[in-house]
Parts: sequence; C-alpha cells; structure tokens
Amino acid sequence: MSVKILVVDDDTSFCLLLKTFLQKRGYDVVTAFNGNDALQELNKEFFDIVLTDIRLPDSDGLEILKSITQKGLKTQVILMTGYTDIKTAVNAMKIGAFDYVGKPINPDEILHTIQQALLKKETKKSNTVTEPKKTVSGFVKGISSDSAKLYDHINLVAPTNMSVLIIGDSGTGKEYIAQSIHMQSKRASKPFVAVDCGAIPKGLASSEFFGHIKGSFTGAVTDKTGHFEAANGGTLFLDEVGNLSYDVQVQLLRALQERKIKPVGSNTEQQVDIRVVAATNEDLGEAVKRGDFREDLYHRLNEFCIHVPKLSERKEDVMMFANHFLAQANEELEKDVERFDQNVIDLFLNYSWPGNLREMKNIIKRSVLLTRGNAISLEVLPPEMEQSANEEIQLSYSKESEEEAIRKALERTNYNKSKAAKLLDIDRKTLYNKLKLYNIDL
Repeated sequence: MSVKILVVDDDTSFCLLLKTFLQKRGYDVVTAFNGNDALQELNKEFFDIVLTDIRLPDSDGLEILKSITQKGLKTQVILMTGYTDIKTAVNAMKIGAFDYVGKPINPDEILHTIQQALLKKETKKSNTVTEPKKTVSGFVKGISSDSAKLYDHINLVAPTNMSVLIIGDSGTGKEYIAQSIHMQSKRASKPFVAVDCGAIPKGLASSEFFGHIKGSFTGAVTDKTGHFEAANGGTLFLDEVGNLSYDVQVQLLRALQERKIKPVGSNTEQQVDIRVVAATNEDLGEAVKRGDFREDLYHRLNEFCIHVPKLSERKEDVMMFANHFLAQANEELEKDVERFDQNVIDLFLNYSWPGNLREMKNIIKRSVLLTRGNAISLEVLPPEMEQSANEEIQLSYSKESEEEAIRKALERTNYNKSKAAKLLDIDRKTLYNKLKLYNIDL
C-alpha cells in the first residue's frame, strides 16, 4: 500500500507543485488549500503524513495538529514555515509535530524529513518504549544566494561516495554540513563519527584512528576500537584535518588508499568501508606548498570541495539563524523569550560576526538567560558588539564609501539624524549637507 500524504497550503501553485513532485516519488498525495478542507480530508480517510503550512487563511497548522492528536491518529505532522514562525514550530513539536522545514522548501530536505517521519512511525509500531522528546535541530538552512549554492553542492555530492573537503572559517557550521551530507547519503543509517584532529596527541594518533589490543603498550589495559572501525559502513568526519602531524598523515593516507587498518599490537588487518568528509579553516593548498601537508593526502581528501561562506557574507540569513538559535536557547533554558527588539535586529545586521554561527549561538543563549521580559534588548548583549559595529561604520566613512556609510549610520540609528551624525563623528550640519549631496530623502 502506498504512503498517503496530505499537503495543506493556501498557495495553490506551490501546493500543486509539491503534489506533483511527491507523486513522481511514488507517494499518494491529496491537497487542501485551507484548514477547514484539511480537517474534512482527515475525516474522510487516513493519512500517513500531513505537510502543512503554519499560516492558513482560516486557521493554522497547529489546529490541524491538535485535531490529529485529539483523535489519536498515527499521522506524522511536518510543518512548513518561514523563519518568523520558527518559535511556533518549536512549540508545535512539543505537542506532537514530528519536525519543521523552512521555506523556501528544499526538495531533498522534504524527502529526507518524510522518510525519517515514516521511519519513526514504523518504529513506534514495533516498539512501545517511550521515545525521548524531540529537540530543535542544530542546523538551519539559509535563504541567501550563497546558501542556495552551498546546499546545491551538498545535494549533489551527498548521494555519492566521494570524499569531501569542507573549507570555512571557524564557527561557520562545518560539522553540521558534514552531518547533512551523511544524512542525505546511502550511509545515513550507519555511524557518523566526528574526530577533532587538533585534539589527538601525536603519540596516540595510531591508537585513536586504528584502535589497539590489550597489552600493546603501557596503559593499554583493554582492547580499544579506533575511529575507522567505529565508522565502518558510515562516515568518518575529520575536523580541522590540517592539524594532523606529518607522520599521522602518512598513516591516514595508507588507510584511505587501501581501506584496511591494523590495530596497534595486532598482526591482522581489518577491511573497513568508510566515506571520509574532512574540514579545515586554513588553506591546505598553501600548506601543501609549504610542505606542511602531504599533497597526495590533500588530493585524496579533496575529491569534491565545499566552501562555506562567513555569516557576514549572508546578510539575508542573519535573522533566520538568530530566530533558530532563539528557539534552541528557549528550549535548553526552559524560557519563553519571543523576539528581538528592532535595535537588536539592526545591530545583528550591521555586526561582522567574526565568530560566525558559533558566536551568534553563544551570544543569543547568554542573552536569553539574562532577559527577564519577552524580548531581547541591547542591554543584555555584550557591549563590544555595538562598539565593533559602530567602529566598522566609522572606518567605512571615506570619500569612496561615504554615501554607503551615511546610509548604514541612518539605518543603525533608526534614521535619527543627531545620533547618525554622532556615530559618523561629524556635526549635524555636515550630515545635512551630505544628505542633500547624495539625494538621501528621509
């Protein structure tokens, strides 16, 4: 019997496009363009999956979810949402929704989410043990052109067995990208083993990667399974691979070429089937030229390269990520902060985020902890953030970028001319003259 899916969205064209896409993948799909029609369809027949937009003309996706829950149906509900509704989606997961996907919808993501929902549904049938509470996913996709290119590359390479090298600054989410590649691969049901190459002592590298047998060296009181064996059948993620010593690079290259390992102290080789995804925040090409990184290992790891943009290069994604981290922090800290003040949003958009997503996540978590009301204000943010954003605007104030700097200063101060002039370190009269010069109307 084919899987039945109900798609609910008031955007008729999108609804029909999604229906056609899913039907081509073998699913039996019914559409509804409002909440009332959806409830009528649910009364007529059983659906394995309901894909519903949160915002509907006559109700919302939560009403559909509540109706399914009250009737005790074994239907899995997946919410489709824009970033402004992520908080609502997280609350919906607490009352029974399986997951949420962001708009614009990524075809591979929606297919993967449906498959995971069906897998969970089957697990529930055969297992009466209560499952742990679903938590907010650690990764969210952006909507900028850079993000679209990034996910195009992920979707292209994920189904293959190619080795992938992920290059990006610290905090850009390289491990989450590696996990995404693994989850969209044919190895998704097998282990994903992440290794911090910078944290492995040189003398223990062989044992860490390949394991050891009891008594093979002082301190080897039991057999140890190495990372290669632990990842067998799945994906081995080598984070900050550029930190490996030259000797360890030689051992790693041999293991990757032959797909065989020999635990320390053992005379027997073991066959392993792994896919390697590596990540670095340095230029390995330059490291090869300096002689710090083996060229043959570099080419072995770099069958396909993914460059991760900085957060400052993805301005359109900033508030999407911010709202996602807000939802995460609320869940972890058991708080209910609803939003960011407008001046915080302005600061987030002007700040350079040198620590990228990791910095944003930590700042928002700290801010949620300090916030007593329902909105995050400037007072709970680190003061150096505002100082840094102001300095960047002042630095850009030159003849070449004067107009841009003035526009940024006005946006930053909500178009308060006195504050903008102070931010630019000029007097108010000079600012008025510049506004006339560049035909900036307020």
